[in-house]
Amino acid sequence: MLLTIRTTTVPALDLGYLLHKHPDRLQTFSLNFGTAHVFYPEAGEDACTAALLVEVDPVALVRSRKGPSGDGGALDRYVNDRPYAASSFLSVAIAEVFRSALAGKCNEKAEALGRVMNFEVRIPAIACRHGDDLLRRLFEPLGYDVSLTPVPLDPELAGAGASRYFELGLRGAFTLKDLLQHLYVLIPVLDNEKHYWFGADEVEKLLAKGGDWLAAHPERELIARRYLRYRRSLVDAAIEQMSADAADVEDLGVAEAEEEQLEKGLSLNEQRLGSALAVLKSSGAARVLDLGCGEGRLLRLLLGEKQFTEILGMDVSHRALEGAARHLHLDRLSDWQKNRVKLIQGSLIYRDERLAGYDAAAVIEVIEHLDPPRLRAFERVLFEFARPRTIVVTTPNRDYNVMWESLPAGDFRHRDHRFEWSREEFESWARTVAGRFGYRVRFLPVGPEAPQVGAPTQMGVFEKP
Repeated sequence: MLLTIRTTTVPALDLGYLLHKHPDRLQTFSLNFGTAHVFYPEAGEDACTAALLVEVDPVALVRSRKGPSGDGGALDRYVNDRPYAASSFLSVAIAEVFRSALAGKCNEKAEALGRVMNFEVRIPAIACRHGDDLLRRLFEPLGYDVSLTPVPLDPELAGAGASRYFELGLRGAFTLKDLLQHLYVLIPVLDNEKHYWFGADEVEKLLAKGGDWLAAHPERELIARRYLRYRRSLVDAAIEQMSADAADVEDLGVAEAEEEQLEKGLSLNEQRLGSALAVLKSSGAARVLDLGCGEGRLLRLLLGEKQFTEILGMDVSHRALEGAARHLHLDRLSDWQKNRVKLIQGSLIYRDERLAGYDAAAVIEVIEHLDPPRLRAFERVLFEFARPRTIVVTTPNRDYNVMWESLPAGDFRHRDHRFEWSREEFESWARTVAGRFGYRVRFLPVGPEAPQVGAPTQMGVFEKP
């Protein structure tokens, strides 16, 4: 079985450092079910491809009782697809051969560890009994462009039916660690014959490799069930822990209160929401997204405007959505009002088909909570895939922080902020994003403007030409 990973992000040769495998050498590793080889079909500064070739020994599988246990007879234990189609064996090979890269370790190129790189992944043959739909459901929400080509069966095989094998191609921008973790977790999900012994540590493996992204995946329960081979006690434990992981953001109530207290004298939140509402109304939008909607304050304003016929609020926090439902009094709304608004749980960093087709989107005081790799993923989710006609983004203006005597120099307004941008930094980011995805952008101040430092909140309005 074969896996190739290609990058065109310059310097592309960093891939060799991150994988801890030198491009000039063929390297071979012994596995308990066969042999793995790592080599580089191309290695240059502009493009670099690493290949992992795994040779599975079917005789060794039978002797170690790791082969398939199908009911086709003794021959099936020796003649099967294990040496050719990607399976849990490939996942084990990734963990063994690329152990340091999977853990995000690289002393020689530490500065490259967090770099988001453009990757192309190819697996010539992967088995999926449930067809291409399952493959897309697993990888597309993570932001991959997925290409699938059925691998034809021998036409002389009577009654073979449709092929369950596909050539899988994946394209996307990720850190190498995230890419390998996606493959490590999701390849076994497709494998009905996961070969190794199961125990409670399987839950730990799943959560360790999927902890940063799996909790918000729309198919997380399906992934947990199939990865853990439908062992109910293990699946329940995994889902419970993932729910807790996704809820981490819900425990920021104290920080939210601190930020609101800081801005209270300016009624800044009300001004942000009012400014966003004015832009959305003037855009002529009828179908509107509120991404990172929290407890629904903007949603409530949107419901008060008949112009907006469909309103979707999304947040990663289930508890926040429950608060939004209470804040909107959904249980007491008329049927007409209820049909206008919908609340869904989801993450801003994973591609979500539910966000497609809307006229406008509001992202109010959200981006500063995303670290750089997740901010890059968010950019694609919103500007490339959802792609509404108008997008309103607000974020704190760091220049203004000196106006608050109670805020120590250098501190952020909110303890969960990963950054706070100056006006120059925000405008540079916004213009870059607008240029990449075919938007134009204009900037509006929110709140009282002070000489030299501007307004406390900065707003970018992105519009399709």
